[in-house]
Amino acid sequence: MIEEIVDLAEDLTPVALVGVGGIGKTSIALTVLHHDRIKQRFGEDRRFIRCDQFPATPTHLLARLSKVTGAGIENPEDLTPLRLFLSSKEMVIVLDNAESILDPQGTSAREIYARVEELSQLETVCLCITSRITAIPPDCEILNIPTLSMEAARNTFYRIYKHERSDLVNNILERLDFHPLSITLLATVAHHSQWGTNRLTREWESRRTDVLQTVHNKSLAATIELSLTSPMFQELGPDARGLLGVVAFFPQGVDENNVNWLFPNTSNGANVFDRFCILSLTYRNNGFITMLAPLRDHLCPKDPELSPLLCAAKKHYFTRLSVRVDPDTPEFEEARWIMSEDTNVEHLLDVFTSIDAESQDIWDACANFMEHLYWHKERLVVLGPKIEGLGDDHPSKPRCLVELSRSFESVGNEVERKHLLVRALKLYRERGDDDQVTHTLRRLSDANRRLRLFKEGVRQAEEALEIQERIGDAMEQARCLNNLAQLLYQDGQLGHAEKAASRAIELVPEEGNQFPICQSHRLLGDIYQSMGEAEKAIHHYETALGIASSFGWHNELFWNQYSLAELFFDQGRSDDAYTRIEQAKSHAVNDVYCLGCVIELQARFWYERHMFGEAESEILRALEVFGGLGAARDLERCKSLLQDINEGANDGKLLGMMLLPVCIDLAF
Repeated sequence: MIEEIVDLAEDLTPVALVGVGGIGKTSIALTVLHHDRIKQRFGEDRRFIRCDQFPATPTHLLARLSKVTGAGIENPEDLTPLRLFLSSKEMVIVLDNAESILDPQGTSAREIYARVEELSQLETVCLCITSRITAIPPDCEILNIPTLSMEAARNTFYRIYKHERSDLVNNILERLDFHPLSITLLATVAHHSQWGTNRLTREWESRRTDVLQTVHNKSLAATIELSLTSPMFQELGPDARGLLGVVAFFPQGVDENNVNWLFPNTSNGANVFDRFCILSLTYRNNGFITMLAPLRDHLCPKDPELSPLLCAAKKHYFTRLSVRVDPDTPEFEEARWIMSEDTNVEHLLDVFTSIDAESQDIWDACANFMEHLYWHKERLVVLGPKIEGLGDDHPSKPRCLVELSRSFESVGNEVERKHLLVRALKLYRERGDDDQVTHTLRRLSDANRRLRLFKEGVRQAEEALEIQERIGDAMEQARCLNNLAQLLYQDGQLGHAEKAASRAIELVPEEGNQFPICQSHRLLGDIYQSMGEAEKAIHHYETALGIASSFGWHNELFWNQYSLAELFFDQGRSDDAYTRIEQAKSHAVNDVYCLGCVIELQARFWYERHMFGEAESEILRALEVFGGLGAARDLERCKSLLQDINEGANDGKLLGMMLLPVCIDLAF
């Protein structure tokens, strides 16, 4: 960057170095000012003006400019008397900390801006501005100053702190977002205090950015607070600091699209956040308004419960999480917002469950959050230990255990899933909640199915069915029968499985929820395919596809197309299979596991066509997908297919080598 600025200066191009306080703007400007090429080009005509050392008026600016450049004009009223002198020779002038005079809310802002703009347009002057705000004359080439690289940050730190390099220090530098002033202050404090690396690490962990104050009272806090006293910031009103606190609280910052619903009582919220960016207090990153870690540490509310704006944001998030997530409802697609904001919500819940562990609202929000993740972003959560440590008498404990079990289901850990469901079942039995006992038994039977513990799973599915028969809920009975049918099918009891799935279809009225019916038809397709009755299987898959298509159930559409592709492969109808693969692929966009399955099937298609290069490419992609998910059984299946592909390719090469002499003989 230094060389880039030197090039601009040599061409007399005005330049503005913009960034947050402590980012290194002044250091860069001074480095450029004393660069050999600049000294050779401008000689003694290199001037540096600290704009925060005189009152922000046009008169004081022009008087300082006249004095520093040596123009000798007493009390110039505008730039006209100075123009002749400034045009007589080439010079470089640095206006440092120019935010103090260019602040748009300053009393003489318009007049000062006009003078600086006129100065930037002089053909013999290279004007270099350093500023925390982006309100810069348009002729200036604006350079946003980035944070340091890891290597530059390490060099800066160890230039002051004379110790052996350590990974512990690297971690701290990274958590400081490689902010130059913060790194310099930390190194200086550690050096003055004669701390070893372990002591430095302990002090950082206990005090964070509060440790960044030297014995001479130079501190990060003072640098940040200076920006908060500017006229532009003060003009934003009493909520401005609180809004910054909310940005600081969330690891991702605030989604730009959510400003209005998060802060409905803030007038012109989008404009306020624009001003934060102009002041270099925040920056935009992938649709979020966020800030550097040192600012976040300083501005984050020390007691989140005492921040009205943060508590209001929490309430809005909890309301948004309370929407039911069900593939059958229109709200299902709207709930995809969690895919981009999951880190923020998880942090919010992690903090407030520590503050108020007895609150039912917070734990209900935790359960809702995990439900959102299950459908839209499959992953584990950091809340697990807190949920398991919650008292058994807490109203939200069993539901939280169930939702936590689903997160383990989504990553393929059926053992932990079962462990959590057993605990939840015990709590629901103690509370006499038959509906929840049924739901938990169904989930538990499914976990046992995946663990291939079929007898245990069948017992649980049958108990769930008995409870619902006693209650008289036909829809729940159908769901229990589908669970039972799937267990019996995978246990090889095809006749009993067929009866259970057929009975489920009979139980659901035509005007009732069609989702269990759709699943029953897919199950019957699987059962008849295993029985060797292909036409019956195709009929049920096609029926399920018709139902799923009517309601836009992408998961069911995928699995039925996938099953038809497999069936057509078995029949040797590879073209029909390929058509179904392509249709299945269109429904696997948002499900990584489904995508892995269809890629694997594509590899099988190429393999059966003896196109081994294409097959290998696809199976390697499938291995990458299943490896990322930790899906052990799928990985083993793909590895077996890869071995077949390699053997097929080698056999093809061997056959080619054997046929080559024959072909040569025939040619001659």
